[in-house]
Amino acid sequence: MSQFRLTRLLAEDATEAALRADVLGGLTAHPKTLPPKWFYDAHGSDLFEQITDLPEYYPTRAEREILLDRSDEIAAALPARTLVELGSGSSDKTRHLLSALTSLGTLETYVPVDVSESALAQAGKALVEEFPGLDVHALIADFTAEMALPDTPGPRLLAFLGGTIGNLLPAERAEFLASVRAMLSPGDALLLGTDLVKDEQTLVRAYDDAAGVTAAFNKNVLTVVNRELGADFDPAAFDHVALWDTEREWIEMRLRARSEQTVKIPALDLAVDFAAGEELRTEVSAKFRRDGVRTELAAAGLELSHWWTDAQGRFALSLSTAR
Repeated sequence: MSQFRLTRLLAEDATEAALRADVLGGLTAHPKTLPPKWFYDAHGSDLFEQITDLPEYYPTRAEREILLDRSDEIAAALPARTLVELGSGSSDKTRHLLSALTSLGTLETYVPVDVSESALAQAGKALVEEFPGLDVHALIADFTAEMALPDTPGPRLLAFLGGTIGNLLPAERAEFLASVRAMLSPGDALLLGTDLVKDEQTLVRAYDDAAGVTAAFNKNVLTVVNRELGADFDPAAFDHVALWDTEREWIEMRLRARSEQTVKIPALDLAVDFAAGEELRTEVSAKFRRDGVRTELAAAGLELSHWWTDAQGRFALSLSTAR
């Protein structure tokens, strides 16, 4: 008999406290930054769904292609009894893995992890209907913070999809992968989605589409700060910028002030000056090469064993086992 459980590991006020800390720290730093997680209020999430359908934005389609074509192989490589997913959201793409593991006859428990209680509840209740016999134990948690998984049967497959690891800076990635390894027992595995290095034009177009949807998504972070902290950002006073950093091999999204201005944030008792042309970095999206992924995994105690890409070699899913 399927059952759905929801456990809160995140304090009720944790999101507000994190936003205040990130805005205060980021807007008083040089250069100014804001973390990309604040794009995703309800409107931002809707905009991102629109982005995934744009002709320029290939990562979601490429990853879904791999999951459609290779989920049976992934399941066979690690016949998991528990599937854990970090940043699960709607669990949409994960259904391919759930189906493959269910068909294999091994899967007993799915543990989706997300900060959104509503997304977890909606997805979890649908999944127990869709997969009879599957236990869904959802966790309201921030996967970038220290976290303990529930006691579930092994082997466990921990999935981190979407190329989200690219939003972490190198030191943050090392810390994150070490924390993932700490959650796994020998024989468990990590399924990791990584966007791959490719030509600059393709990369920049993916983050600066002709329809301007990504620009609206980028500026939405200002709307979030306005609403939650009483700030007076004028989104129209900033231009969306997407740049490829050849040396670091990552895309940067920025907001560039169109004129000299001062933004007041009453909740923080803060006034922030922007010079004309000054840029606020809102996202880093690193792109990867196979050898680099192997090296970063190995440093965390994970051994790369399988590597799958879409037909055009744009995106990769890698399987690595805990040593």
